[in-house]
Amino acid sequence: MAEKQYDWKAIAKNPKFVELHHKKTAFLFGWWIFSCVYYFLLPIGAAYTPGLFKVKIIGVVNFGYIFALSQFFVSWGIALYYSHVANKDFDRLTRELIDELHL
Repeated sequence: MAEKQYDWKAIAKNPKFVELHHKKTAFLFGWWIFSCVYYFLLPIGAAYTPGLFKVKIIGVVNFGYIFALSQFFVSWGIALYYSHVANKDFDRLTRELIDELHL
């Protein structure tokens, strides 16, 4: 059976594809910037404000430990938010594009 050939240049110029690509790029770039800043706050904060990171919160658990642990929860939160946006917006736009192009 012959494999179906697609006109990728035409697909790339389609307004729905352009909208999908723009929305996805803006979303991912924005959250990538936030993630990088949040990640590097730990080593930079620990280096330049060690007193803050030594503040005891609960017993021997200090702010540095809490901040480091929070990075796991923030990354999980971002992943959950991405899946929500992907299901709501990106998948809808992809379905519309596929329907329009009769793929």
